[in-house]
Amino acid sequence: MIDHVSVAVRDLGVSARFYRAVLGALGFTQLETRPATIGYGKQYAEFWINLRAGVQAVAENSGAHVCFRARTTEMVDAFHAAALSAGGASDGAPGLRPQHGEGYYAAFVRDLDSNRIEAVTFVGQK
Repeated sequence: MIDHVSVAVRDLGVSARFYRAVLGALGFTQLETRPATIGYGKQYAEFWINLRAGVQAVAENSGAHVCFRARTTEMVDAFHAAALSAGGASDGAPGLRPQHGEGYYAAFVRDLDSNRIEAVTFVGQK
């Protein structure tokens, strides 16, 4: 249903380094590079970061929320670790979240612009 998603960033170069590490843990690569936007994906660019000059950092509980599907719990763990190593902040360590459904295993991070980025897999489901 959704072809692609984008989030605004204040510094394209810094955010590109962050997202290469974080999305790389989930098997995404940087597929498109343009002057003010970069696209990541597996086969086509489905997640974009867009430079928005003059955008201020958003409050801690605002910004976009994007969730990526991971194949395994190990990938969710690697996503979280990569985000922290790349300067992001934890917004929920990897683990089961039964309040979101059976087998829901996720990790939440805040990127450098306070966007909330999640990786999820479903334990015991195919």
